[in-house]
Amino acid sequence: MKITQKIRQSHKENKIWWSFEYFPPRTAQGLQNLLDRIERMRALGPEFIDITWNAGGRTSDLTAEMVKTCQGLIGIETCMHLTCTNMPMTKVDVALREAKASGCRNVLALRGDPPAGKEEWEAVEGGFVHGIDLVKHIRREYGDYFDIAVAGFPQNQLLPPEERELEMKYLKDKIDAGVDFIFTQMFYDVEVFIAWVKSVRAAGITIPIVPGIAPIQTWNGFMRATSLAKTIIPQSFLDALEPHQNDDEKVRQIGTKLVADMCRRILDEDLDIHGLHFYTMNLEKGTKMLLEELNLVPRVETIKPLPWRQSLTPNRRTETIRPIFWANRTKSYISRTENWDEYPNGRFGDSRSPAYGDLDGYGVSIKQTKEDAFKLWGEPQTFAEIATLFSRFCKNDLRALPWSDQLPASETSIISSQLARMNEYGFMTINSQPAVNGAKSEDKIFGWGPRNGYVYQKAYLEFFVNPTLLSLLLAHIERDPNITYYVINQRGDLRTNSHSDGPNAVTWGVFPGKEIIQPTIVEAVSFMAWKDEAYELGQQWARLYDAGSPSRKVISELMETSFLVNVVHNDFHNPEAIFEPFFKAGAEYAAMDKKDSAQPRVNGVNGH
Repeated sequence: MKITQKIRQSHKENKIWWSFEYFPPRTAQGLQNLLDRIERMRALGPEFIDITWNAGGRTSDLTAEMVKTCQGLIGIETCMHLTCTNMPMTKVDVALREAKASGCRNVLALRGDPPAGKEEWEAVEGGFVHGIDLVKHIRREYGDYFDIAVAGFPQNQLLPPEERELEMKYLKDKIDAGVDFIFTQMFYDVEVFIAWVKSVRAAGITIPIVPGIAPIQTWNGFMRATSLAKTIIPQSFLDALEPHQNDDEKVRQIGTKLVADMCRRILDEDLDIHGLHFYTMNLEKGTKMLLEELNLVPRVETIKPLPWRQSLTPNRRTETIRPIFWANRTKSYISRTENWDEYPNGRFGDSRSPAYGDLDGYGVSIKQTKEDAFKLWGEPQTFAEIATLFSRFCKNDLRALPWSDQLPASETSIISSQLARMNEYGFMTINSQPAVNGAKSEDKIFGWGPRNGYVYQKAYLEFFVNPTLLSLLLAHIERDPNITYYVINQRGDLRTNSHSDGPNAVTWGVFPGKEIIQPTIVEAVSFMAWKDEAYELGQQWARLYDAGSPSRKVISELMETSFLVNVVHNDFHNPEAIFEPFFKAGAEYAAMDKKDSAQPRVNGVNGH
C-alpha cells in the first residue's frame, strides 16, 4: 500500500500513526540481528518502515535485499531510499525494478551526500545531477506506481530571506514534478519546525509533511548526530541533558520526555500533521520508551490481521490461507512457494502443482551452527534425553528446536504442561495449537483480525513417535469420532482416517461485515511436502555431531524409525479432549516398558 493511502486512512479514522527508519548494517551478523529487531519492533505498531541508502551507494544491494525481506518475510510496508550518488541510470533502474518486484510502492528520492572521502558532490557518468531529475525519471518510467517522497529541511527557515525563498522554490519544483509527501530531516527546535511548515503551506505546497523524530539515546550519540547534521539544539535541551552526560540511562529518560513534549506540540498544533517518523538508528529501547511516553500503543488490526504474518510481495498480498505445518518455519514456506503464480480463492497455489518447491532447490537448513547446537542441546545420548529437550522447549525453558526458528507462541503456554507430559511419554511434539471457542479478536493471546470479532481454533498436535507407541495411540484415537489424523513415514507412506480430500480448517474468524475467514488448514498433500523438510531437519541435527558418536546415532535412529503424525480434534468446545488418547497410550507404553525393561527397544522412554 502507498504511504499516502495509509496517511489518508489514519486521518479519516482520526488516529495518530507512526513509522520507523533503519539503515543497512555493515556486517552479516549485524544484518541478521537487525532483521530480528525489525521483527520484534513490528509489534510496536509502525504503519511502515523505511530503509536508507548508503551515501555513495555502497550498500545499495543490501538496501534492496532488506526491502525484499521486510516486504516478503516480515510482512511490513517498506519505503526504499534511493540516491543519485554513484548511481548511473542503469543502476537506478535495477533498484526500481527490484523494489517493484518486492511489492514496494514507496521511494524516498534523494540527491544524496558526497561519496566517502570526497567533500564535494558530483554526478557520475550517465547519472542524475539533482534530486528532481530522479523524481522525474521515476514518474516517467513508472507512472503513478510509486509514491515518491523527498526530504524537507526545517532549518531552512533560518536562512536569509533570498536563500530561504530559493530553497522553497526548489522544493516546490520537486512537488510539481510528481512528489507525494515530504520526510523532514531530524530537528529538536519545535518552533523552527512549526514556522517552516507554515511557510511550506504558504508556498502552496499541500502534500503531507512527515516530521522526522530522533529519540535521544545517549549524550555522545546525541551530540555526534546533531553535529553531523548541523542540527540546532535548543538551550533548554542542553540545560536539561548536559549535567547528566555521563549517565546514559538518565540522558535517555530526560531526552525521552523532552522529545515527547516536542511531538505532542506538533500533533496538537494546527498543522494537519497526524503522524511521526522515528529515526531509530537501528536501536529499539529509545523508540519504545518514546512511544510509551506518548501513550502510543499499536492497534490489533495493524499487528495481526491474520494469525500468521502476511507477505506484502505483489503475488502474495491476497494470500489468506496457509497449511499449519510451517507455522514455526515461515521463511522456509515462503521460499518453497515463492515461484507459484496460481492463486485460487486466496490460497497460494495448489499444493499438487509441480511448482511446489523441492527441498534441494531451497536449501532447507536448521538455523543453529554446530557451536550453537552444543550450547542449546548438549550431546543427547538416549531417547529420554531427547524427550527432555522437547519437554523443556514446550515449557519455554529452551529457546529453539531444529523444527522451530523461534520460541513457542504465546498460546502454547496455555497447554505447555500437557505438551511436556506428552513428550515425557515419547510423543516428540514439533507443532501445536490449543482449542479456542470464540475468543475476542482483541484477545492478547489468541486474537487476530479486525476489532469486535471472534476467533476459533481446533486443537492441533504434530509430533514424531515410534511405531509401538503409535499403535497404542491409534487404538484410542479410533474410538473418538471427533479426531482426524495423518500418519506418514520417511518413505512417504501415508495413512489417515479422514474421508475428505479437501482441507480441514483449523483456524477461523467471524468479523462484522465480513465473510468467515479460514486462514489455517490441514490437508494431505501439503503434509506430504512438509514431511520431507521435517525429516531433513532432524537428520541435519544428527549431522552436527561427529560420525559414530552416540548423539548422531540416537538422533538418526529417531528419524529413521519414527512416524510423523498430525492430529486434529474437531470439537473445539472441549480443549482437553485431544490429550486424553495420548495420556492413555503413554501410560500403557510406560507400563509395557517397565514390564519388558530387560529387552532394549528403539525409542524407549527410558533410553534403552
